[in-house]
Amino acid sequence: MSFTSDVKNEISKKRTSKIEYIAELSAIFRNIAEIGDYVRLTTENSSLARRIYDLIKKLYDVNVSVTVRRGYNFSKKYIYILEIKRKKEYILNDLNIVVNNKYMTVPSQYLLDDEPSIRAYLRGLFLAVGSVNNPKTSRYHLEFVVSDQEYAIFINSLLNQYNLNSKYLKRENKYMIYIKGAEKISDFLKIIDAPNAVLYYEEIRVIRNEKNNTNRLNNCEQANVDKMIETANNQIKDIQILLDAGLIETLDEKLQVVCLYRKKYPDVSLKELSEIITVETGTKITKSGIYHRLNKIHEISSRIK
Repeated sequence: MSFTSDVKNEISKKRTSKIEYIAELSAIFRNIAEIGDYVRLTTENSSLARRIYDLIKKLYDVNVSVTVRRGYNFSKKYIYILEIKRKKEYILNDLNIVVNNKYMTVPSQYLLDDEPSIRAYLRGLFLAVGSVNNPKTSRYHLEFVVSDQEYAIFINSLLNQYNLNSKYLKRENKYMIYIKGAEKISDFLKIIDAPNAVLYYEEIRVIRNEKNNTNRLNNCEQANVDKMIETANNQIKDIQILLDAGLIETLDEKLQVVCLYRKKYPDVSLKELSEIITVETGTKITKSGIYHRLNKIHEISSRIK
């Protein structure tokens, strides 16, 4: 089961007030209802089908006809078709879908006149046409696909009342409203009251962030190691040039000591090399001192080359 289905299953069980049920159903009908001699709603999500059936029965005391079919192209999914034949006009008017024989492109203000109603409407919107990527995947992405631009602008504005930074674009003959960013998506899940989904989402997000931080640190450390090895190899090449030219003995004693120990310990850092020389010779030398002497050796070898 997908993460989207998990979220829909969770929020479809939420109990609220009658006003919130109406706002939620209004969003569902606006997006998936086909209106003709009767009202038909089609969905592949069994939880949504059950939610519609239960709410219509609870609010309007109407029995909904339900047909279950196998998905197209021999899909394993089932398609749930719900048909409402009684009280059609009354239900559509009450849900603010068709008022005085006029189809409402966007809902009237009174339907969303308080915070709980707005949240309920967004919950119904997600149930009908929403989807969200599992946070385990590479992208944080939540989207809604709607039929027309005016409604897309309305939904985009509604979402941005919560500072979700949502945007919309045209996709083929429909419009997609989308939210990017883990924190914004998590905020949306809180808005539609999906606490279990929020906990799962946040847990995976934290694990991913920690893993990414660890990978960045490891990459940084590996880059430092690679750079240290490359530098040490170049220093040994400089010393080898002096050896091949028979010039090591002409260097002063301090440079000879550094040449000896760098050849002896090719894989250690300058700090480690300074500590080794200090311990083994009894003469203190700093990392900076090692660095300057190796630079001097490089200058000599460069002149020989």
